[in-house]
Amino acid sequence: MFGYSMAEIGNIFVMQGFSGLSLFSVLLLMALGLAIIFGQMGVINMAHGEFMALGAYTTVLFSQLAVAFDLVNYYFVFAIIAAFIVAFVIGYLVEFGLIRHLYKRPLDTLLATWGLSLVMQQIFRSTFGAKEVSAELPAWLLGSFKPTEDIDIPINGVFVMGLAVVVTVGVLLFMFRSNWGLRVRATVQNRVMAGAVGINTKKVDRVTFALGCGIAGVAGAAFTTIASTGPTTGSLYIVDSFMVVVFGGAASVLGTIASAFGIAQAQSILQFFLTSSMGKVATLMTIVVILMMKPEGLFAAKLRK
Repeated sequence: MFGYSMAEIGNIFVMQGFSGLSLFSVLLLMALGLAIIFGQMGVINMAHGEFMALGAYTTVLFSQLAVAFDLVNYYFVFAIIAAFIVAFVIGYLVEFGLIRHLYKRPLDTLLATWGLSLVMQQIFRSTFGAKEVSAELPAWLLGSFKPTEDIDIPINGVFVMGLAVVVTVGVLLFMFRSNWGLRVRATVQNRVMAGAVGINTKKVDRVTFALGCGIAGVAGAAFTTIASTGPTTGSLYIVDSFMVVVFGGAASVLGTIASAFGIAQAQSILQFFLTSSMGKVATLMTIVVILMMKPEGLFAAKLRK
């Protein structure tokens, strides 16, 4: 931090903080899907990043159609909805065709979904090409506003953060204020008893897995506002997403939020003052030390003894 005045350091922290909020929003959306699939179902979905890429490519396709029909300023919200639906449907089919045969076999689910991720990457590569592609953003997502003379806050980052808040609130309401969320929590706590009282646990599993994939699709749509998309884009975020879930506590939505915020802010600020790789190393080492002291994560689930 040497060589900067106190005012400059304050501006740097504010601007990097808002930059970190964009990363936080994408990580949060990714990790929310993982928290549902891994935390609630115990399934290690190594293809989760590819569902994010699926949502991103869906948004890119909508962008190309919008350019062709001169609807660029109107398509993006519909693209987000489409990204969720496409990822949800594909996730539903994957659970039915693959995942349902592998419950209570975590190593097998890891290997199977890793293979699925490679297949999806090749499909993306064959369909869209090996080069990264970008969505044409509407005019209302471009530019920035200046709360002070020295600080620029990008509008797309604010939008992505707002989207993350809406989805997070939706997940919380779904899990804790809906009949379906009650069925999900009952199935997680005691599958046999849940089935005994008439809950279709297989359907709960299928919809829950598909919901997690759908949220990853929304993360992909949000991702197009801050970066371009390639066949391996999703794999670059899967490690960070699992790190968020484990660090926050696998079954805790609030832990996922806190963990995503802390990791994104630490990476954004440290990467400014250090190199990109050293910033990630410093963040990872801090997480490792904390998990050594608290292996159940920041917000451990309360269990009856």
